[in-house]
Amino acid sequence: MAGYIERPLYLEAIRPFIDMPLVKILSGVRRCGKSTVLQMIRDELLKRGIAADRIISKQYTQMDMPAHMSAKQMYDDITEQMSGQSRYYLLLDEIQEIDGWERAINSLLEGTDVDIYVTGSNSKLMSSEISTYLTGRYITIPVYPLSYKEYLRFKEPSDKSRRALLDEYIRFGGFPIVALSQLEAQQAYQVINGIYYTVVSRDIVNRHRINKQDLFDRVVKYIIDNIGKTFSANSIAKFLKSEHRSISVESIYNYLRWLEQAFIIYPCERYDINGKNILKTQEKFYLSDVALKYALLGFNRTMLDGVLENLVFLELKRRGFQVFVGKDGSKEIDFVATRRDEKIYVQVCVQIPTGSAREVGNLKNIRDNYPKYVVTLNDLDVGIEDGIKIVHAEDFLLSETW
Repeated sequence: MAGYIERPLYLEAIRPFIDMPLVKILSGVRRCGKSTVLQMIRDELLKRGIAADRIISKQYTQMDMPAHMSAKQMYDDITEQMSGQSRYYLLLDEIQEIDGWERAINSLLEGTDVDIYVTGSNSKLMSSEISTYLTGRYITIPVYPLSYKEYLRFKEPSDKSRRALLDEYIRFGGFPIVALSQLEAQQAYQVINGIYYTVVSRDIVNRHRINKQDLFDRVVKYIIDNIGKTFSANSIAKFLKSEHRSISVESIYNYLRWLEQAFIIYPCERYDINGKNILKTQEKFYLSDVALKYALLGFNRTMLDGVLENLVFLELKRRGFQVFVGKDGSKEIDFVATRRDEKIYVQVCVQIPTGSAREVGNLKNIRDNYPKYVVTLNDLDVGIEDGIKIVHAEDFLLSETW
């Protein structure tokens, strides 16, 4: 019996690449479950008849390795465990902790018979040197905190209704450590706060030698407070100036980039539906987990529209869609999502305001036959209007296809 709850989505994504001469890179925010996915891969290999002594697992968190371990030490440590001519399977966790890990992986790939799986919590470190050392010989599989479907699986068995569990998911987000516990809100947010500050202090402040952490924290809080709204580095600088704090636009761009690289936030570019081109201004940002917002700013109901939008954005990303904010003349569509030859349009609102044409009306203006949805938390809004499906968030998040 596995000592974890399975997340089949990731195993399905990895299976086609087992034994292919590609490095499989699992990347995502800390504590989103990447180590568990490695355990799932290990169990899959054992089921396929791979001997346990042919699977080498390493965890490169700071407590598990010598201080300042070099890529050469990493390489030597792994090759010392390999003997004979058979293939080895390497499961290497939080590999970004090793400076120059790409060189070691490249040497292993070229000089030994190995199948390699790695995880990392920083996208820069997952791509900067890769193009030099691993050109065309790696695939990246993004790992996210739990989807609502996974959350329900983590909560089995439960005496709560699915709607009650949806409310819980909206309040507590999808970090597996929180889903597996029975914590009160305050305790849950303490745990999430701990995850956030580990990422911020270890992966951002220390790594990038930020010496004005109070200013950095203020910028981050502004960004998190404005998740799902368009803003620019200039508007943040102006806002801080009104608080008598001075910061350069360049510093704000750096902060945004570093938060992105640590998977705290994801960018969502704007897409001109008529001109069919991506616009380079006024992008939006969404959080890797909605509970990060409550952990930093507290919870109140006025946040719900933005939070629901964030959950829908993440679900689209999980399913492999490219996600954009749609611009249709002066009107806005919350999401235009594309995946190969598929496209869907999505508006999100807790409930459709009486007398408002924005949610349905903006979609009616789009003259193509791709599916159009309004996602809401209000059962009384649900139905079909002029071919536009108005669906409850629970049904949207659990739907196999859209």
